[in-house]
Amino acid sequence: MNAPLASPPSVKTTCPYCGVGCGVKATPDGLGGALVEGDRDHPASQGRLCSKGAALGETIGLSTRLLHPLVRGADGALARAPWDQALDRIAAGLRQVIDAHGPGAVAFYLSGQLLTEDYYAANKLAKGFIGTSHVDTNSRLCMSSSVAGHKRGFGSDTVPGSYEDLDAADLIVLVGSNAAWCHPVLFRRMEAARKARGTRFVVIDPRGTETAAEADLHLPLAHGTDALLFSGLLAHLAESSAFDAAYVRDHTTGFEAALASARAATPDAAATARACGLDEADVARFFALFADTARTVTCYSQGVNQSAVGTDKVNAILNCHFATGRMGREGMGPFSLTGQPNAMGGREVGGLANQLAAHMGFSPEEVDRVRRFWGAPHMATHEGLKAVDMFAAIGRGEIKALWVMGTNPAVSLPEADTVRTALAGLDLFVLSENVLDNDTAACSPHVMLPAAAWGEKDGTVTNSERRISRQRPFLALPGEVKPNWWALAQVAARLGHADAFRWRGPADIFREHAALSGFENAGTRDFDISAYAEIADAAFQDFAPVQWPAPRGRAQGTARLFAEGGYFTPDRRARFVAPRPVAAVRAEPPFPFILNTGRIRDQWHTMTRTGLSPRLGSHIPAPFVAIHPEDAAPLGLREGALARISSAHGAAVLEVKTDAGQKRGTLFAPIHWSEATSSHGRVGPLVHAVTDPVSGQPDSKATPAAIAPYEARFEGFILARRRIKPPPGLWWARAALEGGFGWRLAGDLGPEDWAGWVKAAAPADVAELVDAPSGLYRAAAFDQEGRLDFAVFIGPAGQRVAWDALKGLLAEETVSAADRRRVLSGRRAGAAVGGPLVCACFGVPKDSIIAAIRGGACDTSAVGETLKAGTNCGSCLPEIRRLLAETMVPV
Repeated sequence: MNAPLASPPSVKTTCPYCGVGCGVKATPDGLGGALVEGDRDHPASQGRLCSKGAALGETIGLSTRLLHPLVRGADGALARAPWDQALDRIAAGLRQVIDAHGPGAVAFYLSGQLLTEDYYAANKLAKGFIGTSHVDTNSRLCMSSSVAGHKRGFGSDTVPGSYEDLDAADLIVLVGSNAAWCHPVLFRRMEAARKARGTRFVVIDPRGTETAAEADLHLPLAHGTDALLFSGLLAHLAESSAFDAAYVRDHTTGFEAALASARAATPDAAATARACGLDEADVARFFALFADTARTVTCYSQGVNQSAVGTDKVNAILNCHFATGRMGREGMGPFSLTGQPNAMGGREVGGLANQLAAHMGFSPEEVDRVRRFWGAPHMATHEGLKAVDMFAAIGRGEIKALWVMGTNPAVSLPEADTVRTALAGLDLFVLSENVLDNDTAACSPHVMLPAAAWGEKDGTVTNSERRISRQRPFLALPGEVKPNWWALAQVAARLGHADAFRWRGPADIFREHAALSGFENAGTRDFDISAYAEIADAAFQDFAPVQWPAPRGRAQGTARLFAEGGYFTPDRRARFVAPRPVAAVRAEPPFPFILNTGRIRDQWHTMTRTGLSPRLGSHIPAPFVAIHPEDAAPLGLREGALARISSAHGAAVLEVKTDAGQKRGTLFAPIHWSEATSSHGRVGPLVHAVTDPVSGQPDSKATPAAIAPYEARFEGFILARRRIKPPPGLWWARAALEGGFGWRLAGDLGPEDWAGWVKAAAPADVAELVDAPSGLYRAAAFDQEGRLDFAVFIGPAGQRVAWDALKGLLAEETVSAADRRRVLSGRRAGAAVGGPLVCACFGVPKDSIIAAIRGGACDTSAVGETLKAGTNCGSCLPEIRRLLAETMVPV
């Protein structure tokens, strides 16, 4: 009798999405996929995953992957090429640009999706061996104001606390953070603290978000006034018993000037309320809560960072923690919630244009130190151009060569259409990607290199609490895919620098990175992981998560900093910083609204990964704009209709969502849709390229904009088992569905137009329903095996039919005779319409939750017991609570 086949071993790795850094346990299925679950041993997440992390197994196929190098030929087309040809082309192109224009004509644009080892290799090649400091990252778009604020206040880019402080806090202040959707695993920890110890939440956000719905106090302040609110708080704290005079005296400088500035701008709660557009009683309550609660953590994220005054906002928050001595102690401190899985790791190795590796800057001493450690022949000596300025320089022709890795700037940067134009003018454009088709890949790169994806990557990442974790591979590298660090080392060798890049694997790079962090340090720099400078290969494979600093002799790391001072300024004292005077952001005709952009629960960045998951695509399947009902009504905008949003820089067409939590005069639109997933859903082209003067971070929260109805005679949908191209001239948005795809449609094509398109696109077996006078057209096409190939439903605008009942047919191997008869009615045998998805983790739709509530599930726990909805990451709990409030009949 044959012995049973052994199950593939599980591999512990780290989630590739937000900065929480959740531990993942992946078990390969032997077919190129894997079972994904939370790692209960990982201290950051303790076994939990959010909806995106739980769906990782649905995103690791090869259908969209770039598997071989591509090189642009003389005819302008990309064609498959051997690695040697692609690498030779890059090296020759770089050498030509450097010889003709100098190293300053070369730039690298990196990503918080890269592993630290990839980041390190790119920065070493660029700043030490090519001699360009024009190396920046998409982390500039989400994190750099926090970095700048920390460096002004702490003297270093340090997050003082740990996630454990969220467990121990009695008050958590969330500023510009929709953590319930964007950091749901952390938000579950906060909710657990509320249940265990009565922790209270204050949410400071112009929007009535899902996080605000959970708050004890929500302060919907006017856009851009966060620093005024915290300046008012500082003035209040200085007169309260919470003021820690000893800490201010012994460990800080600049208090008197910061206090004088705060008193001049916002001397009391009444003045603060007026400046911020808030109710005076609410401001006074916030001030009292903060003053009276010693264990206070202030968490801040994109609403703070993505602002023209983002750095000042950060420093205004830090000032209040300095004044109370609530720094680096259990349950208290400021806490920057990072947007990407390795934004912090990138900063550790110099991934920003104003940094060198190991948290060093461009002072002559630091430049010389890194030069000597690397043996660098062409060391960059001054700061480079930050992201927005970098692409502006590309547009002006000053930068001639660009290497982009793991990011999609043609979608994500502000004024994104200008970025596309700039990319087209490069002498050398290299794109390292793991997908074949995205908006940046459509901008005619000269070389595309196939990079390793999550599940194949091998190296480290650092999360928001300074915790370094391993990303381990559990899938083999497919096709001719290679790690980014390897490609960089190969180009370095072709440029004559082989000895400095002779790494055998990521452990070699990590050791070098760790050694540099401790080189001539002696406690003068915050980032030090020199305890791992000689880590053995086997120990690197088994590396357990650790928080830096971990200097020699302290391999266990450090949980908290600054409780006893010891800042990384020259005099070791923290700096109070007075924010610049600022007024609330206002919009005027012809752009009378303020456009705020951001993330939604179940999608990530530009959807190249999450867009592959049917359950993630089912929650919000189309790009939208949120507007207050009282703003929508006089403009003729109705729920579910289309609207054209425009700014001075571009336009988009989005579905309307009326939202009473939206501040009057403001709009909100998500950032995730691209030309690959929507015809008119990109919002990057609208966003102005205004940046914070200190951090260089773009202001993505306050672009002046206009909104008007988008007129379309017809609307409907396509369901298809395969990717098909809708007719030209339509508005469309595509979502992944189980067994295929769904397209929302709108436009002026009537029944006759659609009949012609179906005839050209369909196999022979087509059922049609045509009612030309009423504008109705429906068709269902079946393949030779009797499966539904695609279905088209079109009708007059405003009479949309939901695809919920029919979409299940895409996953069926055959369509029954009963379903064939019903399909054109929008129904199928025995199927109940489920409505939009609410719980992505367990695939629970709205109608099932309403049915459970009507059946006696009277709270979220009961709904969870009945359907499991809300029992994993909890990001759907605000929506479940809303359904409970709407559905339950008062007794």
